[in-house]
Amino acid sequence: MSKHIPIPLSTIETVLEDLKGASQPVIRPLHTGEGFRVLVLGFNSGMVLKEHQAKLPSKLTVLSGCVAFRSADDYTPLFVNDEIDIPVGKPHSVIANRKSLCLLTQG
Repeated sequence: MSKHIPIPLSTIETVLEDLKGASQPVIRPLHTGEGFRVLVLGFNSGMVLKEHQAKLPSKLTVLSGCVAFRSADDYTPLFVNDEIDIPVGKPHSVIANRKSLCLLTQG
């Protein structure tokens, strides 16, 4: 008799599963290497990634949903397939206008 070996959840599936009970954005590494990393960010509607500063040049790409990038001088709504470059040292936050999934590429 053969045994069924469960296939582990992908990183994106894990983020979506973790969002079900989350009160804060869910962030998981997708890929890392020397001088770079790619993160999956999951948001339920209304969640906020509090203000912080990027330590490396970064790009936020929306895979699903809608988020807004906010800084002292900018408020940019981002929809599916939209992306925004995030400069190093610029304080910013991200607000989810609906359930959303994003990739953050750093480095």
